[in-house]
Amino acid sequence: MPPVGLYLHIPFCTHRCAYCDFNTYARYEHLIPAYVHALKREIEILGANAPSDLEVCTVYLGGGTPSLLSPSQLAVLLNQIRASFKILPGTETTIEANPDTVTESDLASIRELGVDRISFGAQSTNPEELRLLERTHDFVVVINAVAAARRAGFTNLNLDLIFGLPGQSLASWQRSVRRILDLEPEHVSAYGLTLEHGTPFSKWVGRGLVAAPDPDVAAEMYEAAGDELAAAGLRQYEISNWARPGRECLHNLQYWRGLAYLGLGAGAHGYWGGMRTSNVLRIATYIERMNERRSKAAPNAYPLSPSTVSHHRQSEEDERTDFMLMRLRLTSEGVPAAVFQERFGRALSETYDGQISELQAHGLVEWSENRTSEDDSSSDVLRLTKRGRLLGNQVFMRFIESEADLPAAGPPRSDAE
Repeated sequence: MPPVGLYLHIPFCTHRCAYCDFNTYARYEHLIPAYVHALKREIEILGANAPSDLEVCTVYLGGGTPSLLSPSQLAVLLNQIRASFKILPGTETTIEANPDTVTESDLASIRELGVDRISFGAQSTNPEELRLLERTHDFVVVINAVAAARRAGFTNLNLDLIFGLPGQSLASWQRSVRRILDLEPEHVSAYGLTLEHGTPFSKWVGRGLVAAPDPDVAAEMYEAAGDELAAAGLRQYEISNWARPGRECLHNLQYWRGLAYLGLGAGAHGYWGGMRTSNVLRIATYIERMNERRSKAAPNAYPLSPSTVSHHRQSEEDERTDFMLMRLRLTSEGVPAAVFQERFGRALSETYDGQISELQAHGLVEWSENRTSEDDSSSDVLRLTKRGRLLGNQVFMRFIESEADLPAAGPPRSDAE
């Protein structure tokens, strides 16, 4: 059985940013102790019900702002993970943090707990852009947080950036990228701003209070960032992610390779054995469900827990589509034909012949030969071209739309089986 990743959602924030549509909540810090207790119980339940040979290869604390938890609260969760699951040697353990929520003392304690990777939400180095995003820090705080993390012993550090902001110039974006590179991170994530329904940003644009992002300028920014990051020695391995060799985010690779992961906490999602799960969203309801002692809230069949509100086993078509959409995000690995054949029992080139030919004609995908990191054998690989990375959503839609026309070919083979 291939190992799984563990994702723990920490939904607390001191302030909810205007662009954010994640399951996060501000001014609920008083619930953190009860939430930690509930999350500890969910870890315990899933561990008790998991197959005896289940192994964990990554742990990721995301949010929200996981750094709002004290080191002692983080220790409760990490110790319970080690008590409930078999953790593989060298397991990557990541924590997300806002730069203004950490002290050097806290970072040292977190590093001593075994957390070996930290991801700071920098987003921009421009003061006006940070105010527009409603971030609670400035770039000096980012510099100090990175320096403190280095002194605490972190040698694997990611910095997040956002581009395509209203009024953002290409020159301003390039300055942000260069200033971030001056901090010598091992990993950089760069995401284009999206106007998510219901967010303040979306409402501001709808009312004409701020200009809508310009997709042409955003495309120039994306290409410029790629050039700057490559020149600094960071390799693009996913549409929005660059890393120094060997510093790719192993947890996120679980998602992009279509491998298994468990989602714990309010609003967390999981995938195991062809089944997708999702937990209740609200913090108070999550705590209540995890603290219930009635029989219906007793340990559920793995991978479910008392906080699970929905689960479904994917159809063959769902599995194929998700696999294509996730694997194509990997700019180097792409979709190896041999891996597709092994997983689904059918040839990639025949399954999507029309779609691949059409996308090739438009210069959006290409076939190449590659040695993947999953095995050491040479395989034909379908990848996005450089142009295809800019138009990724159009490529993905062709595989979503095509499934209705495909014949069935027996049950898919899940990597978790």
